[in-house]
Amino acid sequence: MFHRPRGPLTAIILLCLAWTPVQAVLTVKITQGTEGALPIAVVPFQWQGATAVPPQRFHAIIGDDLRRSGRFRPVAEGDLPARPHQGSEVDFGNWRKLGVDNLVVGRLEAQPGGRYRVEFQLFDVYKGVQLAGYSIPVEGGELRRTAHHISDIIYQKLTGERGAFATYIAYVTEDVDPAGKRRYTLEVADSDGANPQTLLTSGRPIMSPAWSPDGSRLAYVSFESGNSAVYVQRVKTGEREQVSGFEGINSAPAWSPDGRFLALTLSRDGNPEIYTLALDSGTFRRITRHGAIDTEPNWSPDGRHIVFTSDRGGRAQVYRVAAGGGEPARLTFEGDYNARPRYSPDGERLAMVHGLKGAYHVAIMDMATGSLRILSDSSLDETPSFAPNGSMVIYATNDASGAVLAAVSVDGRTRQRLSVQQGRVREPAWSPFIE
Repeated sequence: MFHRPRGPLTAIILLCLAWTPVQAVLTVKITQGTEGALPIAVVPFQWQGATAVPPQRFHAIIGDDLRRSGRFRPVAEGDLPARPHQGSEVDFGNWRKLGVDNLVVGRLEAQPGGRYRVEFQLFDVYKGVQLAGYSIPVEGGELRRTAHHISDIIYQKLTGERGAFATYIAYVTEDVDPAGKRRYTLEVADSDGANPQTLLTSGRPIMSPAWSPDGSRLAYVSFESGNSAVYVQRVKTGEREQVSGFEGINSAPAWSPDGRFLALTLSRDGNPEIYTLALDSGTFRRITRHGAIDTEPNWSPDGRHIVFTSDRGGRAQVYRVAAGGGEPARLTFEGDYNARPRYSPDGERLAMVHGLKGAYHVAIMDMATGSLRILSDSSLDETPSFAPNGSMVIYATNDASGAVLAAVSVDGRTRQRLSVQQGRVREPAWSPFIE
């Protein structure tokens, strides 16, 4: 994988950062919201159960989701003029006086066998009409995910765009065990950083997690055997297999849109080149042939092309080649450095790391015009990954507290930080929609 220039390019591919201890739970902080965000009220859900408090604060999860999108400004709980739980209890006049455009009310009820029923309604306050209303049976372990699904329904109803709150992010952390040894972990968490689950723990670096199109598997690079190797692991069961472990470089896996192939970088023939791997047969096909380093492939959503990073022009730039091979075409010309290209879900844009005069930002290139727009406001950014609805880009960066994850909306108007209490977290990858 290409990183910012710090030495010979071959060393860059194999670069493993010296990380400090980390706690895997991510905390989200909104550092910039969208001016003119729509005011919305999410009332605490009525709880009906044997305990005094519900197992999840549904309204808080939903409100936080909507706030993080940058499109909405939830009313503070202490400023709510009333606490209705169903439409018949709503006095729309009270909410109009507050200047609220939309209102969410709901109920959470315990059911036999550790199950629950969630009901919610979304209202247009000024028209006084219901926009959405659902009654949802939920298994006990799915309460938080159900709250994210409700956020998705609200987001789509009010914006016309599909929400991505009920998705996941994968990332890599490093900790130090009680014996003082470094411990790398591959984590998967909710899109808001909550509920982290460890998929793999290793005493050696883990890099480049990549989601399969259906979200059931992750491909990644592990150095657990001493040499780099590419693995594919099932998220739910933990079952995994090594799919590439040649001598030398095995790196940067990327899935084809149909999930049948991986594109990856191998030096099996002596020079780092782009290959594709048919997962059903284990057959490798060499795609690029050049004396330079070709790495960081990414498949176009239609499956016809692969973009990648190469220094064949003297510095790292982005190129595109037919998925079956052929003559690559250079796509980027602005700045000193462009690397780690990632297609937007609609294929109309590329996110990448753009370097100019020693600063490295996340930028987006319009595929139709070739114009480049810088999104991030920090200067040491890497590994951008699109949300599955294309609304935001998550990436790794550094701030005063150390290495963190950050997210920015594609219009640059909303920014977040996803940080840990101490240490570093890297290599974010946003999941696809998972049905």
